[in-house]
Amino acid sequence: MKTEKRYLVPGDYMADPAVHVFDGKLYIYPSHDWESGIAENDNGDHFNMKDYHVYSMDDVMNGEITDHGVVLSTEDIPWAGRQLWDCDVAFKDGKYYMYFPLKDQNDIFRIGVAVSDKPYGPFIPEANPMKGSYSIDPAVWNDGDGNYYMYFGGLWGGQLQRYRNNKALESAILPEGEEEALPSRVVRLSDDMMEFAEEPRPLVILDENGKPLTAGDTERRFFEASWVHKYNGKYYFSYSTGDTHLLCYAIGDNPYGPFTYQGVILTPVVGWTTHHAIVEFKGKWYLFHHDCVPSEGKTWLRSLKVCELQYDADGKIITIEGLDE
Repeated sequence: MKTEKRYLVPGDYMADPAVHVFDGKLYIYPSHDWESGIAENDNGDHFNMKDYHVYSMDDVMNGEITDHGVVLSTEDIPWAGRQLWDCDVAFKDGKYYMYFPLKDQNDIFRIGVAVSDKPYGPFIPEANPMKGSYSIDPAVWNDGDGNYYMYFGGLWGGQLQRYRNNKALESAILPEGEEEALPSRVVRLSDDMMEFAEEPRPLVILDENGKPLTAGDTERRFFEASWVHKYNGKYYFSYSTGDTHLLCYAIGDNPYGPFTYQGVILTPVVGWTTHHAIVEFKGKWYLFHHDCVPSEGKTWLRSLKVCELQYDADGKIITIEGLDE
């Protein structure tokens, strides 16, 4: 499906959107790309983001977008090394909690928390990362019953392959071929939103025969960029396939899964791959994502965009064409 798309921040490079409705407004929490001069590599060193902005809007396709400025930067974070990647924000009991991946001073990704009284920040970081946290791309789901779940993980530069059963390996191991794909992780958060309430669990994606997806199934297996939303009582887990450049989704009956693969949300865009958020606002569903058209294909200089997302009568997401021409 070809659909109208809108670039949201034409004057700057923003990517990896997390999007939520707070107080009747839409708030966007993206990564902030800049030209750092670092050569491209599979570890993602060229994605050298160092701060976060917050944006808000009242009308998705036509309204003005407000830039609330820098709300958190690496200089603010006591344990910081480098690379503030894809964040998310959750609201509970009058406070807003920003969860962010950041390499510590040993170049290991951890997940940190920063807190604000307002959805547009500024966010004040905790002195240390969350205990037992690792890898990247935290996305938080409020299940509406007092429980909040974090989904996280990313391959290659995201370092997920360096862990098994939440323990660091001596050497990274990436499954291959018919071996089971390395799944993302899901964990319930503590009541104070500051730590994990349990050991993170694997979030398994099954094929149409009920078997876990394999590592060689690169057009369907998880790579990075978790997101969860709910539609008609079902949980939709969506993610990027990374090196095959697709946004896909799987459906499950509870926040822990397992989830069964359903199809492609977005075909490849200009650039290496895309992150996303799916949100309902004023009765319509939207897919927020990014591409590299404005930077003429520079994968580390990405631009935030949005389009409407639609479901068919069976609750399947209608695939959106990533290329506009």
